[in-house]
Amino acid sequence: MSIWGSIFGGIIGFSLGGPLGALLGSFVGNKISSTRNSRKYNKFQNNQQVFALSLIILSAKLSKVDGHVSKEELNAIREKLNIPENEIDQVSKIFNKAKEEPHSFEPYAKQISEIYFNNKNLLEEVVNILFYIAESDGTVSSAELKMIKKIAFIFGLSDFQFKSILESRKSDGELNPYIVLGSLPDDSLNEIRKKYIKLSKANHPDLLISKGLPEEVINESKKKMRAINSAWDKVQKLRAN
Repeated sequence: MSIWGSIFGGIIGFSLGGPLGALLGSFVGNKISSTRNSRKYNKFQNNQQVFALSLIILSAKLSKVDGHVSKEELNAIREKLNIPENEIDQVSKIFNKAKEEPHSFEPYAKQISEIYFNNKNLLEEVVNILFYIAESDGTVSSAELKMIKKIAFIFGLSDFQFKSILESRKSDGELNPYIVLGSLPDDSLNEIRKKYIKLSKANHPDLLISKGLPEEVINESKKKMRAINSAWDKVQKLRAN
């Protein structure tokens, strides 16, 4: 079942509150109160819906941070969020509302951080996918990089986590394996292996889905997992020489 119709229909609007709920509520209005007593909320589905809504709103803010919204960015958002044809108009309304309103991205990022305060894996995935959106027109502008880094800071991600995500976006031949794994060249192979195991477990697609990552966006997470595995392979080869 698609998560998109449920988002616009107001299933999560009542329970959210804050800037996310206010933005969604501006569309559904009375539907929020009318569903209050008639709907049973599924915590897992809500988690997925909040994640998807977070990406829509932050992507909208990101798309105009460098002064223009490119066609490539809009296509990337549609592709990466795997929005079905019958839901694109409704999702676009949320996107356009978030893009045009005067509020900055900070209040939204803060609320998202509070929602997922004990689920850093999903917060990392938000940052990872925002990089994908920014890359879609060929380059990540300095304004986009600054905004994504600020979001990561609001999320409570460490500098290592941010740099690891950024480095894992590179092609296999260009990535620095030590940065991806959060290690130093002087670290022992056993120390690096421990970090690799920890990262591979935390970023496994099955685990991320179990924590609320929608299947619609899992492909970008799989790429990150491949980068982690590639980094570990590179370190082993370097140490064997």
